[in-house]
Amino acid sequence: MKFLFEILNIPSVSGDESTLSEFILQYIHQRKNDWNVVPEIYHGEDFHDCILLKFGNPRTAVFAHMDTIGFMARYQNQLVSIGGPELTEDVELVGEDSLGKIACRLKGDEENSYHDFPRKIEPGTRLSFKQDVRVDEEFIQAAYLDNRLGVYSAIEICETIRDGWVVFSTYEEHGGGSMPFLLKFIQDKAPIKQALISDITWVTEGVSFHEGVVISIRDKFIPRKKFVDKIIALAEESQIPYQLEVEASGGSDGREVQFSPYAIDWCFIGAAEENVHSPNEKVSLADLDAMVKLYAYLMDKL
Repeated sequence: MKFLFEILNIPSVSGDESTLSEFILQYIHQRKNDWNVVPEIYHGEDFHDCILLKFGNPRTAVFAHMDTIGFMARYQNQLVSIGGPELTEDVELVGEDSLGKIACRLKGDEENSYHDFPRKIEPGTRLSFKQDVRVDEEFIQAAYLDNRLGVYSAIEICETIRDGWVVFSTYEEHGGGSMPFLLKFIQDKAPIKQALISDITWVTEGVSFHEGVVISIRDKFIPRKKFVDKIIALAEESQIPYQLEVEASGGSDGREVQFSPYAIDWCFIGAAEENVHSPNEKVSLADLDAMVKLYAYLMDKL
């Protein structure tokens, strides 16, 4: 899990994913010759900071967003949320502007968020939660498991996949925006009919730790039942632990697949966490293991 620990310590607030993207790309080049299939790699300015990997003859694409929630410095000591971070008084924030590194604390509330750094932070500077990764026999706990675990799972798929797209997207936490051009490129280059969203969901009254990876029947948006039923049947066949989610809110890159002009089925599949969008996101290691295994199984069978 060395790769996971490394990406957990790379800031990647929405709109500023370049450092993480470069690290993932470097890792891909180091590992690709050991994978079952050496992928075609698409990246660069035409794709902003996104990365697309084409393996063999794709039928299905896996999407994992690289960005996280966070904060942006405004004027004086004001902060503006990026995405939907948990606003907890005195939580530690870190960042960097042209004057140097920044370590401060979050103050205020949703109406008026600010920092206590002793000098003005340059407007537009992104701040993220100070990272503290904790692992025991049952759980991993850290900031930004959403969606570093989705990225980790997607990289793990690359070890065995023979046919498919694996795509690392941007902007997801703050309204999306990269999926339309990614989908157009995929449909022009090697079109698909199916998409899986490698992301992290929530522990709720119906979703528990240690019960397996979550297959989402719906969040705010509703994928096609015929496709979700197919996913569930394959999960049952695999004997990999899974659980089902039905929620009325929340969203992912699946929204943009559904809103696209392409007839692509989609399903959100991911481990569940507590303490969402906080520095203390918590995920079961058994559920993460089930997530990685189910993605490998589905990409072989779909």
